[in-house]
Amino acid sequence: MGIDMNQFFKNSIVLLLFIFIGSTAMAQKFTTHAVKKGETLESISKQYKVAPSTILSYNKEIQQGKAIKENTILVIPIGAKVSEVTEQAKEKQSVPVVVNEKPEQEEPIGFTEHKVRKRETLYGISQRYHITEDDIKRYNSELYSSQLKKGMRLKIPKYKRVKSEDVAAINEEDFEMYTVAPKETRWSIAHKYGITIDSMLVLNPGLSKTTDYLAEGQEIKMPKLPGSTIKGQETQLYLSYTVPPKMNFYRLEKQFNVKSDEIVRLNPEIAERGGLKEGMVIRIPEKKADPGEVNTDNFNFYEVKPKQTEFSLTRKFGVTYKELLELNPDLKDGLKAGMVLKLPKDQKGNFEVRNSLVLDKIDLLDSINPMNHPKIMFLLPFRLDRLDLKDKEDVMETIENRNSLKYSLGLYSGALMAIDSISKLGVSVDVKTFDNQLDLAKTKEILLKENLADVSAIVGPLDLPSLKEVAVRASQYDVPVIAPIPAQSDLSLGNVYFSYTSDEVLRTKMLEFVEEKITDENIIIIADEKSQAAKAMILQKFPTAKVLEVKEEKKNIGINRDKLGTMLSEKVENWVFVETGNFKLIASVVSILNAFEASLLNAESSKEKIKVRMFTTDKNKAFDNEIISGSHLSNLNFTYPSVYREVANSAFVKAYSKRFGDVPDRYAVRGFDLTYDLLLKLAYKNNLMDVSKIIGETEYTGNKFSYEKDLHSGYFNQASYIMTIDSLRVVEAKN
Repeated sequence: MGIDMNQFFKNSIVLLLFIFIGSTAMAQKFTTHAVKKGETLESISKQYKVAPSTILSYNKEIQQGKAIKENTILVIPIGAKVSEVTEQAKEKQSVPVVVNEKPEQEEPIGFTEHKVRKRETLYGISQRYHITEDDIKRYNSELYSSQLKKGMRLKIPKYKRVKSEDVAAINEEDFEMYTVAPKETRWSIAHKYGITIDSMLVLNPGLSKTTDYLAEGQEIKMPKLPGSTIKGQETQLYLSYTVPPKMNFYRLEKQFNVKSDEIVRLNPEIAERGGLKEGMVIRIPEKKADPGEVNTDNFNFYEVKPKQTEFSLTRKFGVTYKELLELNPDLKDGLKAGMVLKLPKDQKGNFEVRNSLVLDKIDLLDSINPMNHPKIMFLLPFRLDRLDLKDKEDVMETIENRNSLKYSLGLYSGALMAIDSISKLGVSVDVKTFDNQLDLAKTKEILLKENLADVSAIVGPLDLPSLKEVAVRASQYDVPVIAPIPAQSDLSLGNVYFSYTSDEVLRTKMLEFVEEKITDENIIIIADEKSQAAKAMILQKFPTAKVLEVKEEKKNIGINRDKLGTMLSEKVENWVFVETGNFKLIASVVSILNAFEASLLNAESSKEKIKVRMFTTDKNKAFDNEIISGSHLSNLNFTYPSVYREVANSAFVKAYSKRFGDVPDRYAVRGFDLTYDLLLKLAYKNNLMDVSKIIGETEYTGNKFSYEKDLHSGYFNQASYIMTIDSLRVVEAKN
């Protein structure tokens, strides 16, 4: 994409001045106001010098022209000009976001007072009292608009907690140690025992609160199942049933799948009283279908949310109540929030499944909590130490030739657009930006001066040594660190978010796409020596694929055209995988494939045209070399996996162009999407690690994000696109 360097130079200087070392970018600030008797919307707006419409936009519970109740707490923006929500902020994401419903807020059973001491932080106080920072702010509303200060007296809420001694007092004979089997999860085990995940955590306080991981062979304490042992030695279980009005044997048989003569045999009083009578309490044998092993291979699992009903669940999952009851016999006692339901593995519906756990869908824009105030830190290599801002030509040349600077400026300009968008939605964001100069020593110097305890997330740095240093320091406070560019995954820390989808995942997604599309196509693989791993994966997925040998010499590399001709089919479409990082080989193969089509199409003896489609599982820089014909790639409908898609003329592009005088490059688009995704999640719940457990795939202007926790490392983005070149345009391939 071409860049007007004169305009870009001006924009870059503005950005460089804006993010000068240690600068703080503050989004909209807020305070709260308790309405007094006789106050009106107009009088309050005059008091704070903001328009009534602005107050209304942040306080949906009040309406224009209606009296405001005394003691109503209003959110008031401080010092902001009245502005409308941007068109970009109004745009809903096209792909729904998935998340579990919010749990109801726990009410405190009392309060205690805490006097803030010198150098105390909100994080430290929350850890001392075993509550969250949000809990403290909720009952000390002044903290929404001012910093924590020495001498402040805070109300600290006290909640009812399950104490360890309470668990110890339980009769141990009612419990047993369960050994985790392969492919079992907390959800499948909780379902097997008919308890909630919260109950499992109470019984096993040693289980991690930040990950759902269970190791094969791990032992956990669980309640004994009535009439059985974990080894499967079961005795017959019975349920007590009160006969309702107009009940008969036919309906009983249908409801409980038990023959009427067996019911009479178990309940002699039925014969004595001349049949079923209303109010009679009878025993019914509990019939349980044997579904086989309960694990992630066989079933998906769903945790019931508050206020859900059997009717809403059957509609959500597209099953009947009878089918749901057969899989989950405990439903006969009623639906309860927290219970784990078992669902068929192949069940389709309005939900997403991640690691066999069914997640609900929600729109993050509808879930913003303006009381959340994310604090973001950017650590990027602007290299202000090496730029002479008085020398225009030198700065222009530096921006053009230094990739780290070009990427940092693009990423940060997009991030600024995201911060503006989220602030206009009513969320105040504190931003600190630092130039780490692509230097580990400078990174350490910055970290020594900054208190990371109150930071919501850190974006950057770009260099791996600095990224590791930041991750280690931030892990002490459970602060997530976002790697904005491709990074090595050897960081064995659970707080790192690798935002770029890995090459391995992209390759897998590409092969899954082909597998879904293939019918009788003829698959051919062309892979050089360095791409043997890719060839092996393709062959594993498609064992009947043909392999064309690549001739590699010191100065030349290529394929045998005639040999390729014998492999191509005239009857079915040919799907050719090209796996290499050598642009010369790519150019040669692309040219030969196009020549085959052209020569056979024009030959009088040929009645059929050879149809060829070209694929790769790794579109590296070699495919972008200028000697490779774009029209040839288009003729072949070249298809490949990608972490981003081409950006249309969206509201973001228009807003960016208006602010910076140029269209955004893919780095700026990445910066906007990455930051907007981060801020929306923090606006929903100001704890990214908690949110990452329950939010699935999100999509914005040109990027997708779907973070999954690795067992031994951080969070990895699993989202990707399948792109194809069609009619000289790069478009998303149709599923």
